[in-house]
Amino acid sequence: MKIDKAAIRQLAELLDETGLTEIEVAEGESAIRVARGGVAVASAPVHAFPISDPGAPLPATMEIAHKVPASATTPGAVVSPMVGTVYMSAEPGKPAFASVGSKVKAGDTLVIIEAMKVMNPIKAEKAGTVTQILVGDAQPVEFGEVLMVIE
Repeated sequence: MKIDKAAIRQLAELLDETGLTEIEVAEGESAIRVARGGVAVASAPVHAFPISDPGAPLPATMEIAHKVPASATTPGAVVSPMVGTVYMSAEPGKPAFASVGSKVKAGDTLVIIEAMKVMNPIKAEKAGTVTQILVGDAQPVEFGEVLMVIE
């Protein structure tokens, strides 16, 4: 695989300009991902999320996540162990695994995160009540991003 150093530099500059922590572009089955702290080149197929207008408001599910002040240090925070796409239910149209106010037990599935075509169940580490859900269905999530809070 030929590495395009100019493209990597352009993506790194775009990270600095926009304040993003990671960016990925794909052409065919090849992709280049640039993240703060490192660069990775992948050849696996990827899903693209088109951005028609960078100045347009974020989808409602993303806006909600940023309005609620919760961090990984919040007691009961459930954080994403990977980068991927979060799904709130086992399949479209089915009830969500968890909702605000629902009681969960340790080991219950809270969400599924799809990463590299693999569905990864994210399970509750403790029993409690879901007090906040900070992500929406089919939303991309980052490593360490707070998904929900269980108290």
